[in-house]
Amino acid sequence: MFLDRRQTKKCVGLALVVLIVFVSTTPGFQQFFSIPKDIRMLNGAEKIWKIGMPATATAQVSDPEVVRINGNRSSTVPVDLNQPFKMHSAKKGQTTVRLKLFGALPIKTMNVRVIPELKVIPGGQSIGVKLRSEGMLVVGHHHVESDGKDISPGQAADIRVGDRLLKMNGVKLIKPEQVDGIVQQAGERDEDIDILLARGNKQLSVTLKPVRATESQVYRLGLYIRNATSGVGTLTFYDPEHRVYGALGHVISDTDTGEPIPAGGGKIVQSNVTAVEKGASGKPGEKRAIFFNEDEVLGNIEKNSRFGIFGKMTELPDHCYTDKAIPVGLMEDVKEGPAHIYTVVEGQRVEKYDIEIVNVIEQKYAATKGMIIKVTDERLLNKTGGIVQGMSGSPIIQDGKLVGAVTHVFVNDPTSGYGTFLEWMLQEAGIKLNEMDEKIGASPPDFFVEHLR
Repeated sequence: MFLDRRQTKKCVGLALVVLIVFVSTTPGFQQFFSIPKDIRMLNGAEKIWKIGMPATATAQVSDPEVVRINGNRSSTVPVDLNQPFKMHSAKKGQTTVRLKLFGALPIKTMNVRVIPELKVIPGGQSIGVKLRSEGMLVVGHHHVESDGKDISPGQAADIRVGDRLLKMNGVKLIKPEQVDGIVQQAGERDEDIDILLARGNKQLSVTLKPVRATESQVYRLGLYIRNATSGVGTLTFYDPEHRVYGALGHVISDTDTGEPIPAGGGKIVQSNVTAVEKGASGKPGEKRAIFFNEDEVLGNIEKNSRFGIFGKMTELPDHCYTDKAIPVGLMEDVKEGPAHIYTVVEGQRVEKYDIEIVNVIEQKYAATKGMIIKVTDERLLNKTGGIVQGMSGSPIIQDGKLVGAVTHVFVNDPTSGYGTFLEWMLQEAGIKLNEMDEKIGASPPDFFVEHLR
């Protein structure tokens, strides 16, 4: 009898091992264990997992007022794992959901956080961008012929390309004209100029003396500087509650140095698309546009980050595809499949075009390349060849939610490119859905106005 019991236990144990090994290879088992440990949900949202396991379980919810399992308000809910497992968020808060196989064996613990639903108005409008840098950006050196010598005082003082001149003799530099006045005054008085400059994250002080050019008799520093850039992009979103906007989806960088331009101010205005240069393999296309009603400022520019430009906007610009706010989609809810974008390819008319999200890149930290998209709309392909310069910032909508923005085009395949998750753009605009670590750097610029000093 004793041996029979031992043999029976061995047989049962062996059978359980075989069953577990078999079940672990099934799609249902893999789907079950793909359910994340930490789950975020927008209030009112629902998540569904099709597990397909021929087993029963019990779901224990620490706070059933926050989430409900299969529509049940109870703290303990019987679950048939062969049927879809549904989790519905009922109110803001946190709760824990524990699954026990056959009501006894703990097999899954999920920490669920429900955050308030956020709605913003999707953009798509073509905008003119006028960005002013913080200080004067050094983009090159030149030699000044003076008293039979060729010299660059700036280069001799170790002022480098990429440095930003913040102050001269204590005066904060906002306009290039200020540099002219200070340089001429110091030269006429035969005085040095004390310069405070920024190099990367450091500030340095240097002293130099301007020299007088023999030909023009004008005092020079031997530096090429500029402080402004302008170009065309696309508005991504407008938040009417906080009165802020986000656009472009990528940083504006200097053409010569390749470095991001710290925003020292600026504005966005209306833009009218006059033509489109169609993209081809190896040659990205481009929107050609003119600024329109420049005196009518749509918003200011307070930040230029790797996720675009951001600032205040008092009201929704004209020519929007819709003036209704739509929900923001969390990055983990973005999936491979159909979606669409809003953008302008002619005049100021925003239109909707079909795309496919072909790959979603899981991100725990802020990064610009969150998804790979492909244009599938024949109208857009015939007009532009796919994604073109100036389309950056075009909002990406999936399942009625604003989930991201177009950022880059693949040079060898203009029908495809990258998109960034909207969450990162919202965070840059000062709207945080949740507290997450962030590591915020660089993409192609537009065009610039250069000054010779």
